[in-house]
Amino acid sequence: MLDLKVMKSALLQLEEERKIPKEKIIDAIEQALAAAYKKDYGKKGQIVRAHFDIETGETSFLQVKIVVDETTARMINPEEGEEVDLGDTEDIRDEGDERVRFNPEHHILLEDAKLIKKDAKLEDEIIFPLESQENYGRIAAQTAKQVIIQRIREAERGSIIDEYGNKEGEIINGIIQKIERGTIFVDFNRATGILPHDEQIPGERYERGDRIKAYLYLVEETPRGVNLKLSRSHPKFLTELFKIEAPEVASGVVEIKSIAREAGSRSKIAVHSNDEHVDPVGSCVGQKGVRVTTIMTDLNGEKVDIIPWSEDPKEFVAKSLSPAKVLSIEINEEERKAMIEVAEDQLSLAIGKGGQNVRLAAKLTGWRIDIKGIKGDEDVSSGEDEGYASLATLKEVAEEISKEEVSENAEENKE
Repeated sequence: MLDLKVMKSALLQLEEERKIPKEKIIDAIEQALAAAYKKDYGKKGQIVRAHFDIETGETSFLQVKIVVDETTARMINPEEGEEVDLGDTEDIRDEGDERVRFNPEHHILLEDAKLIKKDAKLEDEIIFPLESQENYGRIAAQTAKQVIIQRIREAERGSIIDEYGNKEGEIINGIIQKIERGTIFVDFNRATGILPHDEQIPGERYERGDRIKAYLYLVEETPRGVNLKLSRSHPKFLTELFKIEAPEVASGVVEIKSIAREAGSRSKIAVHSNDEHVDPVGSCVGQKGVRVTTIMTDLNGEKVDIIPWSEDPKEFVAKSLSPAKVLSIEINEEERKAMIEVAEDQLSLAIGKGGQNVRLAAKLTGWRIDIKGIKGDEDVSSGEDEGYASLATLKEVAEEISKEEVSENAEENKE
């Protein structure tokens, strides 16, 4: 037998422990009770609603009928031999007739509805009280229990989605619960975060019980619950770290225009100030480099280059190759290609180890970059063996940075 008073105490406990709004639990209970009532005492097509009083633990039952007329419902005359099978559906229609079949348990004619409610109109609901039943029976009680459990789970999932959906695109902190085949599962009390191997920073080592911060890029509802998809390698993880460390970035005074990142190794960010009195690079670096140093520590030693953004592509591309100094730059707008000259002693800096510096610069700016090394007033690629060796290295880097790769990353930076 269904004990409504026990439900009342359980209701308060669920709200306190699982943080599920009381209204959602009451709604779940009312739907469960209505389902139990209809199973034992209801009629086909009948709409049954229950009202659960949390103060008294008492339940009242109501029948709902929808107001119709001959333009919206087709009358059925069994005496004419027409087969009547109303079933439990509320909108049975016949082929070629958009009207629903009239069901006296589900519908009420407009003229009859106006006798109960003077201003009744089509599609209104007319409420009729039903006799309360104290003895639901074992099967009905079990049905109610199952529906309540299901509804509470749904409400809990909805509550978690509401809570963490507002945090999507932010950094959240949790404790590592377990590590399975390289995937890290993070405990957030009411939900589990998943940090896949390819979203981790290469070279980092984690242990169960460690506290970890990560970028929440997706809140996903699954049959088993709500999963929080996490990343520490996502470019926007870097953006959110700067929002935490630099108030100017959090307030929008300093804007991060684009990011190029090779997680665990090196990143470049382009910053712009919306206030001429605020230095965008200085705001991100911080006094004595404290802000960017804190961020690099959070990234397990990943180096971060902070570049001033510019509308002038020549200036932007030239600065993106920092710490290398550019002697000259030519821009091909049609091919979106930049031809750059640097001093011979700056060539290795401009290229970077394994071509990383020029590769990141291309990703950051969205331009293909070709570099020449100049020895004094002479182009090192003009005939000396040493110059040809340098040029060959540059060609390898240029081939590595394909037009497609640059285009894809340019689109990411626009988002």
